Amino acid sequence: MLTSPAMPSDRRVYLDHNASAPLKPGVKAAVAAALDLVGNPSSVHGHGRAVRRAVEDARARVAALAGAAPTRVVFTAGGTEANNLALRGFPGRRPIVSAVEHDSVLAAAPDAARIPVDSRGVADLDALERLLSDGGPALVSLMLVNNETGVIQPVAEAARIAHAHGALLHCDAVQGAGRLPLSMPDLGADLLTLSAHKIGGPAGVGALLLAEGVEPEPLLHGGGQERRRRAGTENLLGIAGFGAAAALALEDMAAAQGLASLRDSLEARALAAVPAARVMGAGAPRVGNVSCLALPGASGETQVMALDLAGIAVSAGSACSSGKVRASHVLRAMGADDSLAGSALRISLGWGSTAEDVDRFLAAWTAMARRLRLAQ
Repeated sequence: MLTSPAMPSDRRVYLDHNASAPLKPGVKAAVAAALDLVGNPSSVHGHGRAVRRAVEDARARVAALAGAAPTRVVFTAGGTEANNLALRGFPGRRPIVSAVEHDSVLAAAPDAARIPVDSRGVADLDALERLLSDGGPALVSLMLVNNETGVIQPVAEAARIAHAHGALLHCDAVQGAGRLPLSMPDLGADLLTLSAHKIGGPAGVGALLLAEGVEPEPLLHGGGQERRRRAGTENLLGIAGFGAAAALALEDMAAAQGLASLRDSLEARALAAVPAARVMGAGAPRVGNVSCLALPGASGETQVMALDLAGIAVSAGSACSSGKVRASHVLRAMGADDSLAGSALRISLGWGSTAEDVDRFLAAWTAMARRLRLAQ
């Protein structure tokens, strides 16, 4: 089980790792070391070469996390930019995306055909086959792990179908990295998105990984950085932290997968205490750190606020949609009505999560349900 340093029982509990994971100590050390480097990685003098070595070392570590070649890693300002580069980098291809993709994919291709999902949240590959049969070069985007439910998508199977029709396959693997063994070749992905702050790295840095021979048109134009794929001086501090986080994610993979026992305990105890609650996506393969827990009769926002007052941080859906009063498009695509979709919480564990955190969440959430007369 993952543990964190001993802390008083009145400490705030953070169960929102899918929104952003706390920086790991090793990442902080890597960023601190990079602060002492001076220069532009494109400069040819000694200072520039030292910075370039740090960038390329991090690039190799990020590539290793996904089983890719370092030369195929394009650093970006985050997962959103990487998704936009993938979706908008092939203007001659019609986009096809799953109905449960992250907003950064859906907004990058607003007119894309949508692959439906079943009631568990798993993409319908027969529907994908039909969509591809309409003809014309296509780009399919299917995430590896859903950010709200933790449901694992059949990416390798989708890639085989896409390639049989001459299509490219993009995979947003932001929520799968560090939680599942990740191999870009095994997935069959032509493009793959990663983000540092989901794996204990700094916010504001991500990457798009490219298969051999796949070259999107740049979104940003200017200098020749990132092999002319993404102009702009590289973010040394973010990239150094990303590299450290990627290496630590590989080292900590077994511990991250071990969070499933904590998550399963949380769900079993929650359903026993509040039988009206539902675990969304429970019948599908899921990563072990996420639970999407719906409580009919209580809005997700009400629950988030009540838990925050109790010192516990969770989300109502994707953090990228915070402040928007609307039901989750992910849960609606799974067949949930607005009432059920609007009552869901996302509880996401991570490298600092403990059994005490789960106990405190359950105590506060159950007490809230009783106050609302939704539990005995």
